[in-house]
Amino acid sequence: MIPAVMPTYARSELAFERGEGAFLITADGERYLDFAAGIAVNALGHSHPHLVETLIKQGKKLWHTSNLYEIPEQTRLAERLVANSFADTVFFGNSGAEAGELAIKIVRKYHDDTGHPERYRVIGCQGAFHGRTLATLAAAGNEKYLKGYAPVVDGFDIVAFGNLNELRAAITPETAAIMVEPVQGEGGIRPASMEYLRGLRAVADEFGLLLVFDEVQCGMGRTGKLFAHEWAGVTPDVMMVAKGLGGGFPVGAVLATENAVQGFAPGAHGSTFGGNPLAMAIGNAVLDVMLAPGFLDDVDRNAHLLRAKLEDLAARYPAVISEIRGAGLILGMKCVVPNTELVNRLRKLKLLTVGAGDNVVRLVPPLTIGPAEIDQAVAAIDAACRTWSA
Repeated sequence: MIPAVMPTYARSELAFERGEGAFLITADGERYLDFAAGIAVNALGHSHPHLVETLIKQGKKLWHTSNLYEIPEQTRLAERLVANSFADTVFFGNSGAEAGELAIKIVRKYHDDTGHPERYRVIGCQGAFHGRTLATLAAAGNEKYLKGYAPVVDGFDIVAFGNLNELRAAITPETAAIMVEPVQGEGGIRPASMEYLRGLRAVADEFGLLLVFDEVQCGMGRTGKLFAHEWAGVTPDVMMVAKGLGGGFPVGAVLATENAVQGFAPGAHGSTFGGNPLAMAIGNAVLDVMLAPGFLDDVDRNAHLLRAKLEDLAARYPAVISEIRGAGLILGMKCVVPNTELVNRLRKLKLLTVGAGDNVVRLVPPLTIGPAEIDQAVAAIDAACRTWSA
């Protein structure tokens, strides 16, 4: 008999009652160090005091009105994101997948509005993940996730990640945009080189394409800058964000230049729940913390500390870990052993991680971790690695 909760996840039997900072706690009081963070969602950890205070305060006032009316906290959050990014304007939804759908719509509408409706195809990359809708699955081209959902949505061409020559060869008169994650998350924690990101901007400009960056997982401070593409000194035309933007509350957004959405007017897109007062108050609370002086510097410092310790582990246990990859606090341990087995052994040691493609164990802890949590995590990984060599 099918369970009441549709069986779409292979869940562990763990259940948690509460969270404190970088820790999740069961009803029995067992504490687990959380280096999964809701899959890079709980960017400020669990029960962050400022977020909790904001949630309670706004929750007592107003949750939802719809976008038929002005929402002051939405305007404030949009203005802050614009002031701290390349963008001129922001649309708020509820998830990364919704942001991906809108990004694709922006691409098609832009070329239609500028007199080229034949330009609708988007070039994506192998190993990408943009969401679970039919269109965002097609944009990533992963056969594992597409199986059973034929016919695949038309309009997407998939090329090798990091290969500008292959990308250029895939451009046709129907090509409208390039969609890339600056750091691939689900695909195995694979960061793009700075040269590749700069090359994408140059190719987009040369061929009149829109450049779309998917920073749903790698954005919102995770690499030590507010957005990962900032390290390369380039800007996209459109960007998807979510996950860390709400610190655990469902918030997604698309940031865009005025040029990219020049044809958008009332009725061009919408969202029932997107941008509601409760979500926007929490989004602003997240930015209060992330934009505070020194916060991103601390992320960068702790990321370097964690990476150095992981590199040392990889050198000591080459039969378990072959490579450390990633950027900032979106890191991956490329495994020699099955990644699922390492995830399970770490869980037994009360360290929570999450698998990724290419046999990688993903480490995406709260951005608020410090040296003590890093040492505890590394000790657990060390102990797990020793079990293979015992």
